Amino acid sequence: MTVFRWICGVLFGLLAAGSAISFIIFIAADIKLWLQRARNLRRLAFAVFMFYINVEIWRRVALIIINW
Repeated sequence: MTVFRWICGVLFGLLAAGSAISFIIFIAADIKLWLQRARNLRRLAFAVFMFYINVEIWRRVALIIINW
């Protein structure tokens, strides 16, 4: 589970950093393509975060059911 947490954390960090950098480039250059890329990367980062939360919750549910 630790490896899963690290993978999700690193992936989330890379996507969030890419989104921030893309947004900064959009602000500096005013090219709409970079805004779209920033939005897409932000959405992917949010999806990774929600997947991580979902796996953690269902892991806890499974452990409770197994150990009941």
